[in-house]
Amino acid sequence: MKNIDNYCYFCGASFGNFNFLQSVITNLMKKYLAGACLVLGATLSASNIVPQPAKIKLGNEGFLFRGSESISVPSYSNDSVKKVVDLMIPELCKGAGTKLEIGSDGRIAMRLVPNLQPESYKLCITSDSLIISASRPVSFFYGLQTLRQLLPVASATPTFVNTIEIEDQPRFRWRGFMLDEGRHFFGKEAVKRVIDMMALYKMNRFHWHLTEDQGWRIEIKAYPKLTTVAATRKGAHLGWEKKQTADNYRYGPYFYTQDDIRDIVAYAKERFIEIIPEIDIPGHMQAAIAAYPELLACNPKEKHEVWNQAGVSYDVLNVANPKTIKFATGVMDEITDLFPFGYLHLGGDECPTEKWETNPQCQKRLKELGSSDYRDLQLDFYNQIVKFLKSKGKDRNLIFWNEVLHGNTDLIGKANSDMTIMAWVDWEKAAREAADRGFFTVMCPIIPYYINRKQSIGNDEPFGAGAGTETLRATYQYEPLCEAKEEKANQYIGVQGNFWTEWVESESQLQYLMLPRLAAIAERGWSPVGVKNYDNFRERMRTWHAPYYRSKAWNFGDHELK
Repeated sequence: MKNIDNYCYFCGASFGNFNFLQSVITNLMKKYLAGACLVLGATLSASNIVPQPAKIKLGNEGFLFRGSESISVPSYSNDSVKKVVDLMIPELCKGAGTKLEIGSDGRIAMRLVPNLQPESYKLCITSDSLIISASRPVSFFYGLQTLRQLLPVASATPTFVNTIEIEDQPRFRWRGFMLDEGRHFFGKEAVKRVIDMMALYKMNRFHWHLTEDQGWRIEIKAYPKLTTVAATRKGAHLGWEKKQTADNYRYGPYFYTQDDIRDIVAYAKERFIEIIPEIDIPGHMQAAIAAYPELLACNPKEKHEVWNQAGVSYDVLNVANPKTIKFATGVMDEITDLFPFGYLHLGGDECPTEKWETNPQCQKRLKELGSSDYRDLQLDFYNQIVKFLKSKGKDRNLIFWNEVLHGNTDLIGKANSDMTIMAWVDWEKAAREAADRGFFTVMCPIIPYYINRKQSIGNDEPFGAGAGTETLRATYQYEPLCEAKEEKANQYIGVQGNFWTEWVESESQLQYLMLPRLAAIAERGWSPVGVKNYDNFRERMRTWHAPYYRSKAWNFGDHELK
């Protein structure tokens, strides 16, 4: 659409700056085109927004962008609101079909309202102004993400949008996504695209699974073999079935340098996403053991290789060896410098105890603990890490998979309220137990929040995990508090989609399985229970988000969006 100052849309003729003609056309558009600007060739509606806002009130007029607009921005610490607007301007220009820049007297304004909650915002569009109100930079960012979804995916000419009032805030404080790169590695640009997808949907926790039996993916200066020996394996495929038997290809070395990590951390921070690194320990450590068997193995004289199978390895760390403790604390010392956030994930899942049961050091340490439960060796090991981090002034809130509940969690040596349990296996029972014991819990059930699994039933899905029952509908319909005790509901701090990559080797397949199910999890984590409506969600995804994915060249499963 050409500039309203210079063009008659109905006859296609240029008339110059005729104020009267401009007024007539503008009023006609405001009166008759609210909600669907037919002349523009774009349908604009609040029904595009994902996650669905808490409160929406539609008006019956509209706001017409001019050929250029300025955005007024309040003064805030270190120009942080200005940085948010600068970050979003390219996307907003693409949808608004106009030139946007920061100024002091525009019709578009970011308004600082100190008494609003940290992640809440208000968006008010009248025929004369477009105002986003918030108390923090993160909330302005969320408001601008909502505005982006009110605009066309792309427009070469100025856009017309409905008048609207939105009041919005998240249901849960944890809205997460986990990516496993231990099995297969995707690289820095792919991870940044994942962060962009999360930011679009106001997700705020990126759980990054960086170590596995099949590969170690982060540079640790004190232990260089982790990025040579441990970052390489025999075979790109993992031996799950005959179709996935290990080949002779050398996979690696694939890892992130510490400079790569700093770059990705900065990128995520700009988008208000905290990265939670996971060093899965003491199980799932066969790659590290292969690099340093003399320090880490329960049986150091045996041959150790980076695993090229799927499933659970029985080769776990010797948690009673002082050399192993020194290794673990040295790794955490560097990890906490690289990830300056409040959380640290230490895994804790799928850790067989058979190696410990025949190891003299482990038997001796268990006796010293006065325990007969070998699982307690794992928790005592965590306690050594906790003590080290405290001594270095690097204390973190620890996160574990729910298997740690099988032992004496008091051995970890932190107050219950400092720990978070991710409920994944027998998830509802595990979450209730965690809440009863005073822990916070994040719901990430295998069914249906493991979005690496097939998302449709049929023969058109790539070879991979699952039977296709984790559909978009199933993911959307899941209620994370369905079995929570009312008095313990505050212990449930959020939801998270998990993506394991035993079967997934390419970024294209990663995106195909993530999208659009990532959006469904985001809406369940953000929107109030009362707005849940799958058919409405599906329509919002179909009309705006699927075209947006295509504009970004993001692959996605379109089974229910055609």
